[in-house]
Amino acid sequence: MIKKRNFLFLLLMTIIFVGCTNIEEISNNKGKTESQEVTTNHSETEKAAETEETPTQSISDMFPGYRMIKVDGGDLSGHREPNVVVDIGFGDRQYWAFTNEYGQLVRVIADEIILQDERNEPVLSNGRYYSDEAKVPGVEREDLDEGHIIADSLGGVSNAYNITPQNSTLNRHGDQAYMEEVIRKAGGATNFEAIITYPNPYTQIPSHYKYTYIINGHKVLEEFDNVDPDKVNESLGLTGNNTSTSSSSSQKGDITAIDTNGDGRVTIKEAKDAGFKMPITKDHWLYPYMHDADNDGMVGE
Repeated sequence: MIKKRNFLFLLLMTIIFVGCTNIEEISNNKGKTESQEVTTNHSETEKAAETEETPTQSISDMFPGYRMIKVDGGDLSGHREPNVVVDIGFGDRQYWAFTNEYGQLVRVIADEIILQDERNEPVLSNGRYYSDEAKVPGVEREDLDEGHIIADSLGGVSNAYNITPQNSTLNRHGDQAYMEEVIRKAGGATNFEAIITYPNPYTQIPSHYKYTYIINGHKVLEEFDNVDPDKVNESLGLTGNNTSTSSSSSQKGDITAIDTNGDGRVTIKEAKDAGFKMPITKDHWLYPYMHDADNDGMVGE
């Protein structure tokens, strides 16, 4: 009888002990689950914060002090608003033009110059996007053109924020035309900047242009006055010295007037002294007589 009671007592104690153990394990597991849930929710919050998009920088932040306006690329009006910035790139290009307090076009910048694509863009038969250019005051003079800061061939539009009255010879055959040709042949450019200056605040006719840009990894500087380069060369006694019967690099020109030391080679200094603008590209008749140290097809970049 006593043995039976002891057995029942031990059985009862075993049941109680097992029950307490299960309750403790359940309690511990519940705590772990809640902790995991909190951790998971916290992780999801961090991911949501990480994936939240950063607000795009506004134009006012990019160009403080300027008001951004939109002007149709083919607007023929010669009027410009003061202290504004305008996108003068055709299509999706972003070429930024700036005016000063007098409404003069004083600066144009572009991270990348993208050449005109006549196969995929609405280009006219004359190679232009628009049939005419903006009539900025001054272009009515016979010796001045509606000169693009960034040409159609380089992806620029034709409104007043990309046009200045520019000497016709300079625009068509001089330094401006040469600069555009260099960029075209290089397939484009980066870090482009044009600085345009004026003789006074009352005219829209610039007195000077300064261009800087990078092509093939080399920085190029072009700087010139808004004058007829032929008349300047003539006044300096340079007329006839920088021409040849052929522009082909496979044929020799006369370098006797340029090669001042008579060694049969032309240095950058000699070329500059003779009135040539840098860089000299490989299709220029002077190129075979010059030393292209990095063999990139340009000298004096």
